[in-house]
Amino acid sequence: MSETKPQVVAVIPARGGSKGVPGKNVAPVGGVPLIGRAIRAALAAGNVDRVYVSTDDAAIAAVAAAHGAAVVERPAEIAGDTASSEDALLHALDAITDGGQDPRILVFMQATSPFIDPTAIRDAVDRVREGEEDVVFSAFETYAFLWRRGEAGAEGVNHDHSFRPRRQDREPHYQETGAFYVLDVAGFRASRFRFFGRVGIAQVDAATAVEIDEPRELELSRALAPFLDAPEPIAAKALVMDFDGVHTEDLVTVDQDGKEAVTVSRSDGMGIGLLRAAGVPMLILSKERNPVVTARGAKLRVEVRQGIDDKVAVLHAWCEEQGLDPADVAYVGNDVNDAGPLAAVGWPVVVPDAHPAVAGLARIRLTTPGGRGALRELADRILAADPAGSPAR
Repeated sequence: MSETKPQVVAVIPARGGSKGVPGKNVAPVGGVPLIGRAIRAALAAGNVDRVYVSTDDAAIAAVAAAHGAAVVERPAEIAGDTASSEDALLHALDAITDGGQDPRILVFMQATSPFIDPTAIRDAVDRVREGEEDVVFSAFETYAFLWRRGEAGAEGVNHDHSFRPRRQDREPHYQETGAFYVLDVAGFRASRFRFFGRVGIAQVDAATAVEIDEPRELELSRALAPFLDAPEPIAAKALVMDFDGVHTEDLVTVDQDGKEAVTVSRSDGMGIGLLRAAGVPMLILSKERNPVVTARGAKLRVEVRQGIDDKVAVLHAWCEEQGLDPADVAYVGNDVNDAGPLAAVGWPVVVPDAHPAVAGLARIRLTTPGGRGALRELADRILAADPAGSPAR
């Protein structure tokens, strides 16, 4: 970075005392904690030099550091319900300056907005850096008719309610998303408020404007993530698989003697073989105990552990045996007993018909059903994460 280039820092205030959604800032959406999603968006913008998370919470700090952010410890007196975001931002700027840096542009981001557009951040930073505006904030276009309750009854806010113009005859308005604000640091320090000087709008897609303040908004975000998140390579170093509904269609054939049989995919077998050839450790982890699981594992030459009630404990033990960090492991499942393992790894994956209770935990939702090529799809995406054809080891 040249000496004349303004230094751009992002600050994400994230206190630990959320009451509406306890633990909100580390709650996963698309398999990634909210604070991690905000950090990734800032880094992906390409013109943010460093990301800081201002927090009073050790769990948030740990997740922030794991995703590449520096942590500013927020004092208790500005971490309560009555403290403003501006208090946290000014404190963070002072800490950054005391550390020997001289930020010129501040990107204030909120982790409660899970779908922040990195391109919109980049463009907003450029506008402030070029002096076009002092503040640029994210908002979406709306033609909504707003109302308020008055003493004489409901009345229009942004329109004359005695007249209903067509949409094409109306001026659009813009609703703040709360996702990000790009600020000239000198102006912000002088005003001590996020809006000052020349204010501009960074228009974003209304579909991305979810802000999480209630549990239902968290669930809505999880449902939207597979549709709004850009596809990403699955840079996993190991793969752990449920059996029923993943290796199979979650169906079983039972004959008159009570013998069970399942249908599996030869394509899946090829995918597992490619992963094995690339040296990727794999494990089949099943709650049920059935000879068919043993037989399939032997056929694929994959270790099997079955009859497992506490999948998380076994998963962690296996990772320790393999010298793996769970953050580098993909787990693929389909039903409620997979919730624990999905939450325990860095690459939670589900098949397309996964139970709704676990679908929202996934970072990756496959497009091919279990037993019909899901594992081949997953294997191809793991191998594609490395240009040499195998995952980074």
